[in-house]
Amino acid sequence: MKSSIAVVVLAAGAGTRMKSSLPKVLHPLANRPMIQHVLDNAAALKPTRIVGVIAPGAKDVAAAFAPYPTVVQKKPLGTGHAAKAALGALRGHTGPVLVVFGDAPLVTAASLQRLVTTCAKERAAVGVLGFVAHDPSPYGRLIVQRGILEKIVESKDADEIEKTVDFCNSGVMCLDGRLIAGLLGGIKNNNVKREFYLTDAVALARAAGHKAIAVEGDEAEFQGINSRAELAVAERALQQRLRAAAMVAGVTMIDPDTVWLSADTRFAADVTIGPSVRFGPGVEIAAEVEIKAFCDIEGVRIGRGASIGPFARIRPGSDVAENVHIGNFVELKATRMGRGAKANHLAYLGDADIGAASNIGAGTIAVNYDGFGKWRTVVADDVFVGSNSSLVAPVHIGKGANVTAGSVVTEDVPAGALAFGRARQVTKKGRAAPLRAKLKARAAAAKRGKKK
Repeated sequence: MKSSIAVVVLAAGAGTRMKSSLPKVLHPLANRPMIQHVLDNAAALKPTRIVGVIAPGAKDVAAAFAPYPTVVQKKPLGTGHAAKAALGALRGHTGPVLVVFGDAPLVTAASLQRLVTTCAKERAAVGVLGFVAHDPSPYGRLIVQRGILEKIVESKDADEIEKTVDFCNSGVMCLDGRLIAGLLGGIKNNNVKREFYLTDAVALARAAGHKAIAVEGDEAEFQGINSRAELAVAERALQQRLRAAAMVAGVTMIDPDTVWLSADTRFAADVTIGPSVRFGPGVEIAAEVEIKAFCDIEGVRIGRGASIGPFARIRPGSDVAENVHIGNFVELKATRMGRGAKANHLAYLGDADIGAASNIGAGTIAVNYDGFGKWRTVVADDVFVGSNSSLVAPVHIGKGANVTAGSVVTEDVPAGALAFGRARQVTKKGRAAPLRAKLKARAAAAKRGKKK
């Protein structure tokens, strides 16, 4: 069932410190735009509505919010002004309103729910997620007296006593939907930056006799992202979180710090992952799979008991069935490997269907591109393809066929057939030495010509 919560996501910041044409909230973390992490965490609370606040002309950001609606903050006049822009979209909502930031993607759904639950229990008009900061200097301070949050003081406006406080504001706020319009309407811009601070809602609520509280969380969750360096810090933190969750679920990582996951990577239990492995988007791994070192895997389902790598690359659109072996320096692109199929060494299989129990020899290439179009290679079950073969698509190799080593296959091979697709070997006895002498003389002449 849906809750009575509404969520406002502030995403109108210009992000100038990112030095990028891409809007800040669309920069990726774990191969997903950071705003998507925020929306996923908000959606986990099952709110009645989610509203995004964006800058004028930010069509790409609006598209990233879909299917949730967005409103425009016409001028960048501060967080209070941005939250006020969402009031029209909140019309009729009387439950809690969570205000979160689009550039703070590490805040968990559990922390958001804890804030809402505590506010309800304490009957607080305003609640704030706070944290004890290792270095509080950049943050607004939470001024708490006898368990009541009296006010939030921005760092630039803090006096000397307030600057000694290390309990800091995360930016995440919960407001009573019945009071939010009045609180936001009362915010003034009488501060150093001449902006309307959302944080002033706390002092306004207290002045009106309402209760305000602060709920402590972990500083690691509240990293905002304003620069490429901070993006890298957040990526590292998110990767640690994803790795830890995978290992708790039964995945073995030989060297966890070198494994890079996507937000949507899915593992069954008893998967083993070697060092220096990257998982791009869209990967699903079944049980008892081993991914050996230095593999790059994206957009694939890998079946139970498969063995991948080392130094294998699997590109999007592929499907690897149970007990398949993909060995060193093998690349798949949009290729389906049937149950028990093997490609153990130095092969490129692009736009191919490899049947069950078929063996693809070292150096084999599925020649899928003719300069204009991509074509499929179909290898049926129980086929043996010898080393250093080129399968020129479109081509079909029938069940149980053998393709001899070094073949260039340009025509379909019937089931059970033996295919030779190479030039006949010619041997000329005693001709090696004269050929070498000729080649040596030619190289020497070319060298003399260069000196002139």
